[in-house]
Amino acid sequence: MPEEQPEKEQPKSVDELMSIREVEIIDLPEGDVGEGLRFKTNRGDFDAILHRSPDADQGVIWVCGARGGFGGPGPGTYARMAERFTRDGITSLRLDYRYANDVFECALDLLAGVAFLKGTGYQPVVVVGHSFGGAVVIAAGANSSHIKGVVALSPQTYGAGMAGQVAPRKLLVVHGKADTRLAFACGQQIYDMANEPKELVLYEGAEHRLEECRDDLEELLGKWIPETLAAEIGPIKAPIRQ
Repeated sequence: MPEEQPEKEQPKSVDELMSIREVEIIDLPEGDVGEGLRFKTNRGDFDAILHRSPDADQGVIWVCGARGGFGGPGPGTYARMAERFTRDGITSLRLDYRYANDVFECALDLLAGVAFLKGTGYQPVVVVGHSFGGAVVIAAGANSSHIKGVVALSPQTYGAGMAGQVAPRKLLVVHGKADTRLAFACGQQIYDMANEPKELVLYEGAEHRLEECRDDLEELLGKWIPETLAAEIGPIKAPIRQ
């Protein structure tokens, strides 16, 4: 008789990989605004800052580079945009990582943040990441049916191989043409890998942190994100089993 083959292990769902056990209120980092939160999960704890807009059902999640934290690209961009959006009826969640510089684990942190907003009544969200975080939002965006838009700012290519699976979610790639840390060819490559709908914005003279184009960038995000949150998208099939 032929030898019995072991059953092939089924891929785990996002909820099986990471689940939120508790969310508690914590003190904010000095000088910051918003509501400090600590997410306690089956894989460890991470912190976040919530900028709550009263009665909102639209949300944005912001993640940073390989060192984690809450800063974002240029000084204060994430915090300014988050506060601006609260006045526009959009809630923001700025997320730190458990294990910075690990794309897989950081993508799980982001997906936990998405699950939190979904569980508290928010419609599909937009996710924004800078540098290393650009790969994180692409990986998470390709694996969640509750994400409808992905913004990659000065993104790295490592970990961004699922760019072609972000569609039908909208993808915005932004890069500075004077970036000496991650050449703008990285953003171009990610854009080329992606399918429509997608958009590539390159800023002349802007370095990695995009400080030189801060006003233009914030104007772009202030328009693109609300438009994406309001737009209809086609059916989404997430690669990770639901």
